[in-house]
Amino acid sequence: MSGNKRFVAGTPEHPNQDAARRAELAPGQNPFAVVLGCSDSRLAAEIIFDQGLGDLFVVRTAGHVLGAEVLGSVEYATSVLGARLVVVLGHDSCGAVAAARAAVEEGFAAGGFVRDVVERVTPSVLAARTAGLTSDSDIVDEHIRHTVDLLLDRSRLLSGQVEAGEVAVVGLGYQLAGGDARLVTSRGDVPGGDRAGS
Repeated sequence: MSGNKRFVAGTPEHPNQDAARRAELAPGQNPFAVVLGCSDSRLAAEIIFDQGLGDLFVVRTAGHVLGAEVLGSVEYATSVLGARLVVVLGHDSCGAVAAARAAVEEGFAAGGFVRDVVERVTPSVLAARTAGLTSDSDIVDEHIRHTVDLLLDRSRLLSGQVEAGEVAVVGLGYQLAGGDARLVTSRGDVPGGDRAGS
């Protein structure tokens, strides 16, 4: 989050982006966090958190939807590479969330494999509607919370790591215009922080 503050202020340090770091990492990696983010081209994790080579293990899908490959990648990052923080990174003006909302409210049907992405986001839109949440930002936040819950529900490995206090999972919402990330939800002992609830 300190890196994000530097990014927002326009004073990035661009750490770990030189030849020495590249050579240091050639034998192996040890990222401190895994970021599951949306594929949106405006959501480059290393840039918006002012990080460098080897700092973040990044997994990106449209709408940060989960599949077996994503779950396996997150588990690999925490169990093999030693990442202690899992970040689900959502953002405003998300096309996948907008498409799911259109499908629910207007009957819009996406074609091809885009339909699979929309169907995976739709439960978040329905949960937001049930809770009376109607703004775009509230729906995005609900989708972030839903993704965090799904990660822990589907991955016994990850949920066990959280219960053991080895890994924390947080959901962050990113604002495209301002560039700032804010905490939406968290589970476990956040590195450098206190025990977090929902």
